[in-house]
Amino acid sequence: MKFITSLILNALLSFAACLYLPWWSIAVIAFMVALLIPQKPLKAFLCAFIALFLLWGGLSFWISNNNDHILAHKISLLILKLDNPFLLMLATALIGALVAGFGALTGCYLRKSKQG
Repeated sequence: MKFITSLILNALLSFAACLYLPWWSIAVIAFMVALLIPQKPLKAFLCAFIALFLLWGGLSFWISNNNDHILAHKISLLILKLDNPFLLMLATALIGALVAGFGALTGCYLRKSKQG
């Protein structure tokens, strides 16, 4: 139950935070969720990782699909040197997931260090 609650909180709060704050606010959100909901370090990392992987992957696909992947084709050629917009979406989701996962891991370890 804690895993699902943490997953939903990470996704919803990160989505709301990214509307008004910089992209890296996802790490702060994952950090705070991991502080508030006690979990083991691996579960905290996986929870934030999965939540942000799905959120950023879904959002990047939705945004790219709305313009027929025109911009994603051009940016993937520029950054990845390949004409593969889906690989760019995967990279986007992976970056967000790692940032949030490490933020949650930090929050979990801080909570453990305060407990004793």
